[in-house]
Order: sequence, then C-alpha cells, then structure tokens
Amino acid sequence: MKLHFYKYQGAGNDFVLIDNRLNEIDFTEKIVEYLCDRRFGVGGDGLMLLQKSSIADFEMVYFNSDGKQASMCGNGGRCIVAFAKHLGIIDNKTLFEAYDGIHDAEILKTDDRNNIVKLKMNLSANIKTCLNGWYVDTGSPHYVEFVDDIYALDVMQEGRRLRNDTTFAPYGTNVDFVKVKDNNEIEVATYERGVEDETLSCGTGVTAAALIYTHTKGNNSFVDSIKVKAKGGDFEVFYEKNKVGEYVNIYLQGTATMVYEGDIEM
Repeated sequence: MKLHFYKYQGAGNDFVLIDNRLNEIDFTEKIVEYLCDRRFGVGGDGLMLLQKSSIADFEMVYFNSDGKQASMCGNGGRCIVAFAKHLGIIDNKTLFEAYDGIHDAEILKTDDRNNIVKLKMNLSANIKTCLNGWYVDTGSPHYVEFVDDIYALDVMQEGRRLRNDTTFAPYGTNVDFVKVKDNNEIEVATYERGVEDETLSCGTGVTAAALIYTHTKGNNSFVDSIKVKAKGGDFEVFYEKNKVGEYVNIYLQGTATMVYEGDIEM
C-alpha cells in the first residue's frame, strides 16, 4: 500500500507527519524507523501522527527516529499545529493533546508552507543542579551545561556521554550545551536521546536552556523573554514568574515549514 505523508521542519528539526485520523495503520517501531531512515525512507528526526481527540482539536503522537514513542517535542508541536492548519482542522488558534497534557498554540503568521507558531510549554519539574550543570523537565527531560563555544565542542561525543550517565538511568536524558551571548540571548546545541545524535534544534531543549539561563542570572522580572539561537534557526522563549518564583505561561515561538508532501510504498 501507499502511505501519504508530509515533511515539516522547525529550525532544522525535521519530521514525517501523517494524518492518522482514520487510524488505518498500526505504526510499529519497525515502520516508524523505516519512515525516518534518511537513506531508505522519507527521513526525519522523528515522526508524528495527527489523531482524533475527544478533549481537544486533535492529538499529537510523537515517535523518535529509533521507532519508540517519545515524550513531548516542542518543534514537533509547532510543526503539527501548522499541519493541522494546512489540513483545515483549525484556524489560527488551537488546543491539542500531547504526551504531557494539553497545549495551546497560535499561528502568528502563515502563507501555508511557512509559519510562525507560538506554543505553550508545560514545565513538569523544578530546576535543580546536577553534575556540572542543571536539570529540568519541559515536557522532556533536559540536562543543561554552560560552555564557552558550542561550535568548538564535540556535541555528539560529549552529548552521548552525558545522555548515558548513570545519574539519568534508566531512561537517559537530552543534553543541551549553552553559550551566553549578550543580555537575554543565548546559543544552544542539543544531543537528543532517541535520535541519538545532535539535532539542529530542539524545542523542549531551547525552552529548558532559556529557563535555566534566566534562573542562573537571577532575573527577577515577572514577565520576560529570551532570544535563542540554535544551529538550525532562531527562537524566542516567553515566560512569567508567579509570586513564589515559579515559571508559568511559558511559550516557545519559532518557524514551522512544510518542506514537501508525497507517497511512499509500505
């Protein structure tokens, strides 16, 4: 059989997207791994199914390129919002269901293929010190370490070492390396578990890095934003602090682009 698919990318983080509202295929690990393979399949850092939801506009089901179902993906979330708009399921605002709960999102600008999407992120744990850096869960777990130069660092080697550190057993963690630039601007490089490689950007990682940066510099502003440069593109992370210093109303904003659509023989 032939499977119709769409290819999207958010700041270089690329995905295979499937409209699975009819639930016609059982997406096993083997099928997902095949579709994400860059030589024999479509190719992508992950695969997402857009499915029906009884509590929101749609459900996002996300798989890493190793074929395993994964936790929240921020860039994937922004891309699937643009995809839902393309399919005519939503207008410019939406509520959708994901692994870590309900997210709201807004498409700020669109010409169908190119979109700027602002996505609300869920912070599911407090920021804490860990090894030589910091740890936080922004829908997916992230270890964040500050470095002098993200381009001089062997992200693959160092990221893999830290991802498999016994501190994060048994499931491991994503790893982000952060370079502080000017005031309220940082650069981020990410090693993603499940992809088991450096990716050009990571939405939950960008969010984690921005929050940890503002936490470490002692920013007491109750409403603020951080500009983030990843190797694949630019982001802005918005946040608020409540009276007890907790981070709330966290939003990730960046591009989401449809690359192409096609059919592949299964």
